[in-house]
Amino acid sequence: FSYAAVGGWDIRPTKLGDALLDAQILDYDLVRQVQEEMNKMRVFKGYYDERFIGSSQHETATHVLTEQEASEALKYLRADIRYFKWRNGVVGHTTVVWSASVEPNCELPYHTARDLLDAIEMPEKERKRPIPPSLLYATAALLEGCSFVNGGSQNTLSCRGLTDLAQQQHSCYLLGTDFKAGQTKFKTAAVEYIRTMGLTPKVIASSNHLGNNDMKNLQSQDAASKAKLRVKHDIFAPWQENIDHKVSIMYTPYMNDDKRDFVEYTSLGFLDQEHTMVTYTRASDSVLCVPLMIDAAVWCDFFARKSWPFQKVAKALAYLFKVPEGAAQGVDPGFFHQMRVLDSQARAASESKMTKANKNGNSAKRRVRIRPEEKTTEWAIPQDASIICAGLACVDMQLNQASGGGGGEGIETFEGSKSIGGGSVSMSCKTLARMCYGAPLDDDFMQVTPPVVKSVVPLCKIGNDDSGDKLLSLLESCGNASRNVNTKYIREARSKDSSARTALAVLPIYKD
Repeated sequence: FSYAAVGGWDIRPTKLGDALLDAQILDYDLVRQVQEEMNKMRVFKGYYDERFIGSSQHETATHVLTEQEASEALKYLRADIRYFKWRNGVVGHTTVVWSASVEPNCELPYHTARDLLDAIEMPEKERKRPIPPSLLYATAALLEGCSFVNGGSQNTLSCRGLTDLAQQQHSCYLLGTDFKAGQTKFKTAAVEYIRTMGLTPKVIASSNHLGNNDMKNLQSQDAASKAKLRVKHDIFAPWQENIDHKVSIMYTPYMNDDKRDFVEYTSLGFLDQEHTMVTYTRASDSVLCVPLMIDAAVWCDFFARKSWPFQKVAKALAYLFKVPEGAAQGVDPGFFHQMRVLDSQARAASESKMTKANKNGNSAKRRVRIRPEEKTTEWAIPQDASIICAGLACVDMQLNQASGGGGGEGIETFEGSKSIGGGSVSMSCKTLARMCYGAPLDDDFMQVTPPVVKSVVPLCKIGNDDSGDKLLSLLESCGNASRNVNTKYIREARSKDSSARTALAVLPIYKD
């Protein structure tokens, strides 16, 4: 990467630099050097529902959206994402990472994308259950063409409607659950090592304690603690072996983010003789997790540029999570095995081409699934394609409800007018700019999927006059939803020819 942008939401008003200082994780001298710059970064107000967070967090939750209905909150979150992209000039892929406190697991009975979106639109009284904040953030991310990563332990990815929504988008990925940063990552590698010794792991008992805010939240909410223990206990489930895996977690405020972890591995060897191995780890929990967030964003961008399939990406990035869910559910939990899958998929994506010749010498089309219940639509347009629309253009001024035609072209009266872009350039530009992967799913926010054509470039003669200003505005408005119309070249040409004039066509729309 030569450039990347970072932003996000928080339910606390503390500035980022001050929060970094208060956390006492990094060396003071380093924090001092970046504190002022970080304090200038804008943080959006977070969506807050006290039912999904421990009581220890309620007092400080003052930097929050006032909209409590899920439908309104979703619109604000989507607007925040669009503003972030615009403000930072983001042209690549965007990934939204849930790094907030663990939520309690809850029932998410939304089996299709339509079920999920309809439920969000319902008032909570009619829905009869709340929408978890993590599910709202995930929905907003996918609707805005972003990938979503569940770094927490809650069961957000168990919502089948969310997976359905992700698969309707083009090159948007849904990944989770719970970052596999230190202790758990080593466990999966250690068990592979134990097997290579000819041993059979029987009992893995571990305890860890630390005092960061995540643990404070778990300590004050039993349901969230159960969600955390679920993923810790289930890391070996896909192996379907009789491994007695137990985990205890303890909140010790004095330790802050300095995690202490003790694990004992008991295995059976030759003639069922016991073998015991013990590991002790001391590390900063946050410092272990942040690189995984960067990994997730970088890999999502890489695979999105290659238009790599949804399921393959989920399995390739399973190494990031304690319990891979969604399209990666049930993958082999072994760390070394997961790294081999990542290496295989990364190499395959790197070596792939957007179009390949089939046996008949024809150019094969890249397949993109639009709706699971419908036939697969095929696009043959590369991910980063630009299309030039060259030709004639003018402003068509339509005179509505005109009278006086009499079969000819005379105009006596009309009721209002409307200007539209005319000519081959305007028509083709408008059509290409509005093509997207999948139909818009609501009326308020038309762009819910990435455009098929990344950049549409109109080339036509435009004069320095009022009609020219109007035609430029009409061309640019074609790409309002996806911002993919590039008028740079005709603006530059226009500025070099002061004598040029723009064609204006008057089109009466007769009452009869």
